[in-house]
Formats: sequence, structure tokens, C-alpha cells
Amino acid sequence: MDDPTDRDTERRREPRKPKPPRKVSQRYLENAALHYLKRYAATVSQLKRVLMRRVDRSVKFHGTDRAEAVGWVDALAEKLIRNGLVNDRTYAETRVHSLRASGRSARVITQKLRMKGVAAELVQEKLAEATQDVSEDAAALIWARKKRLGPYRRDLSTRADHRQKDLAALARAGFSFAIAKRIIDGNADDLPPRD
Repeated sequence: MDDPTDRDTERRREPRKPKPPRKVSQRYLENAALHYLKRYAATVSQLKRVLMRRVDRSVKFHGTDRAEAVGWVDALAEKLIRNGLVNDRTYAETRVHSLRASGRSARVITQKLRMKGVAAELVQEKLAEATQDVSEDAAALIWARKKRLGPYRRDLSTRADHRQKDLAALARAGFSFAIAKRIIDGNADDLPPRD
């Protein structure tokens, strides 16, 4: 009699063949979009990219009509916008506020949202609103505290040795040299306390 553990080991060694993509239809795309939106907040552009990847895999495998599927994706996006399931304005507002509260610079926030397909004017509008709550200086301070830079170093005796490195870290995070210098060279007594 075969030992069941031997069979399990043999099965694990065999590489699995990838499942062929499903043939796209309007219903399939709608279900895929709703499933995606249940799991992730998304912009219109982002959702279309996700759906178009499915369409392209299906076209490549099944040889279906891509132009027809693109029409379905566009119509579905319009329907989801009308029903309020996809809203770039709401997405931008929540994303900007959360990124700003976590200490991200205006440059980084702008770049992240532009990559998601949010319009430049909308990004600037929402960034201005978020900056009223958390200024660029306050965001740099949050970032420095998070990354233990400058006055937030664990060992303050090494602070001078790491000054250039800390300035570079804030610059890479998208903050201007003036802000980075103010934070890194600032006194811990003048800055808000460590968390």
C-alpha cells in the first residue's frame, strides 16, 4: 500500500499549469469590477487598467474582439461613476489626507495620485485642503519622527555624524532643502515630543 505522504510530495513537485483566462463578457467584466471595488478603493483609470488586463489576456487566449470589449469597459466605467461606486474626487480626498497625516510631502502625494490617474487640478485642490490641516513642515516633522532622523535619533550623540544622511533622507522623501535643514538642525525642545 502506498504511503499517502509520498503521493502528496509527488503532487507538490509537479508544476501547476496556469488556468486559462475566462472569455470576457459584459457580465464577467461587471462581476470582476465589483469584486475589485469591494477589496480596493480605485480611480476610474485604475479600474479600467485592471479590466483591460483581463480583456487583453482573454483576447490573446480566445481571440475575441478587443474593440467590443473596450466598449464594454468604457460603458461599465460610466455606469459605476453614475452609481457612485467609483469617484476620483472622493478617492483623491481620502488618499491625500491619509498620506499627509503619515508625513508625506506634497511632491510624493502628487506623484502617487498622478500615477493612479487622478487629474492634476484635482490633486492640487485636495492637496491644498490637506495642507490646511497638516502643513509641509508638520509633515516633514512627522516623517523625521517616524524615520528617527535628526532630533529624533535614538542616540543623539551621533546626530552630527548623520546630519548629511538625514538631510538626504528628507530630500528623498520630497521635502525642500530649507524644510529638511530646519527639521534636522532643530532642537528637540523646540519640536513636538517623540511618540
